[in-house]
Amino acid sequence: MENFIQGEIFADIFPNMPALTPKKSIKKEHEELLSRLPEFRVIRSSRRKRTLHAFRQNGVIEIHIPDRLSRRQEFDVIPEMIDLVLKRENRLRKSDGALFEMCDQLLAEFLPEFSEFNERPISVTWRVMRERWGSCTTVDKTIRISERLNSAPDYALRYVLFHELIHLRIAGHGDDFQEFLDRYADKERAEAFLEGYEAGSVGSPEEILELPTIQA
Repeated sequence: MENFIQGEIFADIFPNMPALTPKKSIKKEHEELLSRLPEFRVIRSSRRKRTLHAFRQNGVIEIHIPDRLSRRQEFDVIPEMIDLVLKRENRLRKSDGALFEMCDQLLAEFLPEFSEFNERPISVTWRVMRERWGSCTTVDKTIRISERLNSAPDYALRYVLFHELIHLRIAGHGDDFQEFLDRYADKERAEAFLEGYEAGSVGSPEEILELPTIQA
């Protein structure tokens, strides 16, 4: 039976019995988790017995858990699994300085004429962006790249950087912009990767945690 609060029913007989967590308090804990952790979703599976899998899929961290885990166990493992994913991403993540160096390489290789007019970014940084891959502000010559590309292959990341570098000169996406963009050798390959990412078909490698024996 799950639809009662045991401590309230038996309080007179067993005054020291701890009360089970009411459903509303579990809901509140879930809301607190959502407020302080990156975007995530939990997927339960009756086929999964002892292992937890976590990976980033289309920008969201997916946590796959055995269906037999209680809600309390679920709350306990969510932060740990998210931490494993974030630590892995931090190990693989390029620094802001590395992004800046990639921009210099792209300018030299594909946009040499930009150097003549000092069309070079002042800063290139990672940012949390859910709707865009990158953004550019021509006034202060700053470029921001979505954190979702942390684990993307270099050719896709370089493509997004190249796209934003062109915006240092051209605001729109007209023919003049496309002429510059076509210089990027891996353009079609990068666009295919990004389209797959948006469709949810591209995910980062999994982090796996094996649970101790779960008591039924």
